[in-house]
Amino acid sequence: MASGGTTAMRGLAWRLQCTLTSAAGRGARPSLPLTFGLAEQPAFPLSLTARSGHRARGLRTTTASLAARKSSVEGSSAGSAVHDLSEFTPDLVRNFAIVAHIDHGKSTLADRLLEITGTIDKTGDNKQVLDTLQVERERGITVRSQSATMIYEHEGKKYLVNLIDTPGHVDFANSVSRALAACQGVLLLVDAVNGVQAQTVANFFLAFEQDLKVLFGVNKVDLQHADVERTWGQMQKMFDCERGELIEMSAKSGLGVGSVLPAVIRDVPAPAGERDGPLKCLLFDSWHDPFRGVICLMELLSGTLRPGDAVKSAHTGNRYEVTDLGILRPQAQAARALYAGHVGYVVMNMKSCGEAQIGDTFFAPDRPVEPLPGFKPTKAVVFAGIYPVDPDQHDALAGALDKIVLTDPSVTMTTESSPALGQGWRFGFLGMLHMDVFQTRLEQEYGQSVMVTAPSVPMKVVWKDHARRPDLREEFIENPHYWPDTLELQKDVAGIYEPMVVGTLVFPNEHMGAVLALGNEARGTLLSTDFLDELRTILKFRFPLCEIATEFFNDLKSATSGYASFDYEEDGYQASNIQKVSVLVNKFEVDPLAVLVHESRVRATGRNLCQRLREQLKRGLFEIAIQATVGNKIIARETLRAFRKDVTAKCYGGDMSRKRKLLEKQKEGRSRMQRFGNVDVPREAFMRVIRKN
Repeated sequence: MASGGTTAMRGLAWRLQCTLTSAAGRGARPSLPLTFGLAEQPAFPLSLTARSGHRARGLRTTTASLAARKSSVEGSSAGSAVHDLSEFTPDLVRNFAIVAHIDHGKSTLADRLLEITGTIDKTGDNKQVLDTLQVERERGITVRSQSATMIYEHEGKKYLVNLIDTPGHVDFANSVSRALAACQGVLLLVDAVNGVQAQTVANFFLAFEQDLKVLFGVNKVDLQHADVERTWGQMQKMFDCERGELIEMSAKSGLGVGSVLPAVIRDVPAPAGERDGPLKCLLFDSWHDPFRGVICLMELLSGTLRPGDAVKSAHTGNRYEVTDLGILRPQAQAARALYAGHVGYVVMNMKSCGEAQIGDTFFAPDRPVEPLPGFKPTKAVVFAGIYPVDPDQHDALAGALDKIVLTDPSVTMTTESSPALGQGWRFGFLGMLHMDVFQTRLEQEYGQSVMVTAPSVPMKVVWKDHARRPDLREEFIENPHYWPDTLELQKDVAGIYEPMVVGTLVFPNEHMGAVLALGNEARGTLLSTDFLDELRTILKFRFPLCEIATEFFNDLKSATSGYASFDYEEDGYQASNIQKVSVLVNKFEVDPLAVLVHESRVRATGRNLCQRLREQLKRGLFEIAIQATVGNKIIARETLRAFRKDVTAKCYGGDMSRKRKLLEKQKEGRSRMQRFGNVDVPREAFMRVIRKN
């Protein structure tokens, strides 16, 4: 035992020594003076039990996880030599973003640009370098904007070029808008095979509204079915660009990519600002680090910022001291100072992401400045309940949710409880993809399996002046549990309104009939029709948000063989007749299955819920009635028949009255069981019904 304990101690000591030696080589200072070798005793007591191996494994796991996270900037101050950025005056700085529809090659182009500038080594493994989440790499999508700073030499001058790779899905359009606030230009990338898509148009107008210089690029020109001329025709019609403005490239092979940065240097204006002016910083992104707190990504509009400087928030009025700052290449690397026009990270002892208000202005406390207008706050459009699959895992799930919310401040979270599902949380998301990504991250990064209730959208209820809630004229309700009952709807509610959106659909002309039918089925109103060229059509519909928040995009892809794209923007509220469909099992309401739907879909939704639940419940000794109701009216019913025991099997002939007596006794027993018996609906049944619904 002593020999095994000594071996374990020596192995742990050797690993700790290697770790600290590596950290010292990078310039990091160990928090404890651990300088013992293999044959020496440790400077602090180590337990030579089975926990020694656990500690060693924990050390390796922590080290690996920190190395994998972009937000782990604790070693940034010594990841390499501290950068001196004083030579990069505003005229030698360029800040631009790559924007495009999903899967048009933004991240691949970012990889090639990082290779050209020597920011990363040229290897065959450079795929989605800026996408740090596992779900991003698995699905080939970008979930949040990622920044990287490059040093590029052009015509004998060195330029500091900051690149932002933006998401391409409509759910993350707010992230694109925030990223563009830190840029002076954008590269609008279009796939030469698929042409202009819905999010391409939306991104162009985002850049146009912010008065940014737009460069136009056509990607994937080396593919067999690429049609550059047709793509240019679409871009000319939509964006009024000239043929000579197009940068033709293939980001995957590197063809034509060398023309991108010279065009950025030539056409994108340099940031305005003076180093000697008052400090003025725009906070446009943030993330949470478990050791350093909140890491802020900022653009310096004027002034100079150094470690040790004091800054003040225009939004909260809080004062902070800058402890570290630098640039992302794409890992964090410290700098001596950030100057006007630069984009970099800043650490200033923020403990909560709630303190880092996106769009906030930071300035020197002794030199106040006019705050920037900031951004519109992100607004959740899809709400769902999240519950642990196993109630015993509630505390573990609560800890995981607290951590993931710190890294994704766009979600909203409140606690809620359900008689059937227990304690849980109500979350608000930017869309269905955002909700799906959130759930996937919970499973991959924290090992938590959860049950997500049916998604819903917030409905606006306007109360009458004499209602029981005189202090609350309007109320937004996204949880069916809090929907007004029948009496309140008749006496106290002045009106019900549902959120509306304007949707843009881009698709091949041959699918016109299918798309129109799908739009009508989703209660859409056709606003306009336009043609990109002789092959593609653009339709604009006004939809209720609840109709397109769940399966509309999948149905659109199915109807157009995958060739359609879809984008939407909020368009206020519209009066509507929204009703709550509840599910009863033996006359007891099953709260988690309640949904809010339009009156035209009440009966179909009720039948669907009853059929799904009937498939999941097991037969018992008495009949089970599954009903869907609206108020006091039953709109659908399914019956789960009871098992029939042959109580007359023991009667071998004789008088019929004997058999009738046994059957009547069995009938009375079943009736009594149906009155007093309880139907246990297992959690697994809820999960299957909710997922299928």
